[in-house]
Amino acid sequence: MTNEQSTRSFSDDELQDLVASTDTGGRAPDNRAVAFFISGVAFAWSLFQLWIAQPQLWFGAWLPVMNSSQTRPVHLGFAVLLAFLAYPAFKNSPRNRVPMLDWTFAIVGAGCAFYVFLFSREISATARSGLPTPTQIAIGSVGIVLLLEASRRALGPALTIVGSIFLLYAYMGQGWLIPDIIEHSGLSFTAIVNAQWLDTTGVFGIPLGVSTAFVFLFVLFGAILDKAGAGNYFIQLAFAGLGALRGGPAKAAVVGSAMTGLISGSSIANVVTTGTFTIPLMKKVGFSSEKAGAVEVASSVNGQIMPPVMGAAAFLMVEFVGISYVEVIKHAFIPAVISYIALVYIVHLEALKKDMPALGPAANLGKMFLKIFIGFVVTAVAFTALVYGINGLRAAAPAISEWIILAVIIVAYVLMVRTAAANPDLALDDPGAKNFTLPTVKEVFPTGLHYLLPILVLVWFLMIEMQSPAKSAFYAVAVMLAIIVTQRPLKAMFRGEDMGAAFNAGIMDLVDGMIAGARNMIGIGVATAAAGIIVATVTKTPIGTELAGLVELLSGGHLMIMLLLVGLFSLILGMGLPTTANYIVVSSLMAGVVVQLGAQEGLIVPLIAAHLFVFYFGIMADVTPPVGLASFAAAAVSGGDPIKTGFTAFFYSMRTVALPFLFIYNPTLILYGVDLGTTAGILQAVMVFFVATIAMLLFAAATQGYFLADSRKWESAALLLVAFTLFVPGFWLDRIQPKFEEMSPTLLAQAFDEAAPGDTVRFVVAGPSFADGSPTSLTIVHTVTADEPETGRTDAAGLMLLPEGDRMYMDEPMFGTDYQQQMQGFDFYGEPRVEVVSLLHPADRISKYWLWIPAVLLLAVVVMFQRRRQTKPAF
Repeated sequence: MTNEQSTRSFSDDELQDLVASTDTGGRAPDNRAVAFFISGVAFAWSLFQLWIAQPQLWFGAWLPVMNSSQTRPVHLGFAVLLAFLAYPAFKNSPRNRVPMLDWTFAIVGAGCAFYVFLFSREISATARSGLPTPTQIAIGSVGIVLLLEASRRALGPALTIVGSIFLLYAYMGQGWLIPDIIEHSGLSFTAIVNAQWLDTTGVFGIPLGVSTAFVFLFVLFGAILDKAGAGNYFIQLAFAGLGALRGGPAKAAVVGSAMTGLISGSSIANVVTTGTFTIPLMKKVGFSSEKAGAVEVASSVNGQIMPPVMGAAAFLMVEFVGISYVEVIKHAFIPAVISYIALVYIVHLEALKKDMPALGPAANLGKMFLKIFIGFVVTAVAFTALVYGINGLRAAAPAISEWIILAVIIVAYVLMVRTAAANPDLALDDPGAKNFTLPTVKEVFPTGLHYLLPILVLVWFLMIEMQSPAKSAFYAVAVMLAIIVTQRPLKAMFRGEDMGAAFNAGIMDLVDGMIAGARNMIGIGVATAAAGIIVATVTKTPIGTELAGLVELLSGGHLMIMLLLVGLFSLILGMGLPTTANYIVVSSLMAGVVVQLGAQEGLIVPLIAAHLFVFYFGIMADVTPPVGLASFAAAAVSGGDPIKTGFTAFFYSMRTVALPFLFIYNPTLILYGVDLGTTAGILQAVMVFFVATIAMLLFAAATQGYFLADSRKWESAALLLVAFTLFVPGFWLDRIQPKFEEMSPTLLAQAFDEAAPGDTVRFVVAGPSFADGSPTSLTIVHTVTADEPETGRTDAAGLMLLPEGDRMYMDEPMFGTDYQQQMQGFDFYGEPRVEVVSLLHPADRISKYWLWIPAVLLLAVVVMFQRRRQTKPAF
């Protein structure tokens, strides 16, 4: 982007073109037949996804059922076809027509994917049995090349380059650029093509499977919801609620982007959608162009950590971590919410520092928080009553309960639309107008109540019915399809207007939403397929098992240094990759390494924490210069400098950088180990949320250099210390009192047998590394389950203990057990022998929460000093 471009605001058409070029494809053919064909393919893709997702409804008996090895190639075929038709090859390539070469690439690339679908049985009997035919290898080779080219067009060169490097590494195996620790003899060309294109572990592996089964439906749901008008509704609601506060437009931008993030997986689209309205208003109350753009970038990028969509990463975590989708949402919820609360506080501090006015009569932030709290309580009570009411109805009248529920939903929807029809339709005001007037909640809230219905259906099936993400999304999409078709005719009926024209407009909204959903999926579909190349290479070569040794060597065996390296790697890789592809690549390489090195330091890092760590750093790549596409998009809206916008946005996003480190060292922040099915668990979650919010606000105040007044350096340092102590109180306690006391390792078998179900046994194993014979150690935690025998539990777990006097040696664990996987880094046939060096028993010590007392006292000292200099109200 040139300096001339970065100092002017862009028109709406230019901004939409910016989004299209990154998210949906920037080509708009003049030929109506070609444009209709591209739209028709996109519409057909959406129909295909709805067909394979339908949960065997009454019409399901007449539809053929397809398995995953058939649906994934079709999904990729649509994505590749649209990638070549919608994305020009280069910046100077024609955008108003599709060149013949692109038609060729589109047809051949899609054909290579559809070949896997059409000949799935033959491929299963030949290639997947290790006997690929020359024809299959030729088609697979062309498919891989065209997939990488489609990836370059839709996502930029980064993923194509990374995928090519991994293919070269798999083929060559060794060379002067390849470290000795990950060298191998090299795979044959046939073996690589077979693994990558013809097998189910490469291109058509888990990432593409997740895109096919889950992600498309959620992206389609968001696209149709936005097309129906929900995006505008959320923005107006945010401004109605927060616009009257000091610096209100910035706070509304944060909340509006958070709500938009619920239905959008694209930070760039989020920036343009909300930013065209919020950025001019932020500038009006005193934000500079760069700071206004930075606020929008920080809030829009955070939309990707907001459940339920999370930029498609949530669904990948389900497969990679092996937990349910509801569990992923549980772990991701608190960090996402406190991150947004902290961003609201950051812009509040900016408004205080600059003494910015409110838009209209000023409102009180404290009263507003009280209203929000009351709203949450009322919503929770109403939702609880709904759960009990429906369960009671099902118990009383099981035969007709579902029909009654359906009738109630229809009646509720009609009443909601009738309420909306009694009010004028929402229209975005001109934020640059001199006499801009804020809407009120009373004016805005009734106009979009029916948009909350499909979100309620989605939450209900996910959280209450405990259905799969695919089934839940299908029902939510089905409700949304009904709404987008009927809302206009119903409003016309209640207003006495022409219903025929309104019905036609609703049909067009439906078609446009289906097309937009499919076009939004092009990049994700191609990204997940291309990222499968990296996943397969990790599986087929030593890099997957030996990378831990390489990272350990670079980090010196220190977990914090290793986390910094992983974070830096994620940032660098993410500069040219979308969040989803970045997450797939880095988590495949690094998530297991984080867990392993944590165990060597005696820190048990949950796998979900490692995956969230990688994901959080991946999204920061949309912020950080020099690439930072979201920052460039915001600068295009604000007319500010994109590099300054990016650096300011990164500074505002420091809380997002800090959070991953905090929940690695304190997994309670992601509610790991907290049972929300019990009262005690819910109370613990509430406490965690409250304390973490206070800590994050203090962290934000420290990084902004303003709390009650401009902070001195020692005050900012004190606030950081207080925030860290509130987040991780156990860090200081571990330095005061040891966490465990060592017992004789010969008591290990006895400790296993004496532990009650649910108890844990922790022990440390040391021995030579299998890679280079160097000394290494590993802390292992065994959780006793109810199905384990009362005695001989170590044998049942596969541990081969060899006691000799006061020492406890080990043989290689039984093949196929969890411990055989955990201890594969040890050389059980080398010297010295592998042994259990200590049995760790929890020490009797004070509660870590006593450390909060000195932290609160230190905070009181800071408050005391700053109150003397305070000239403006804190809220």
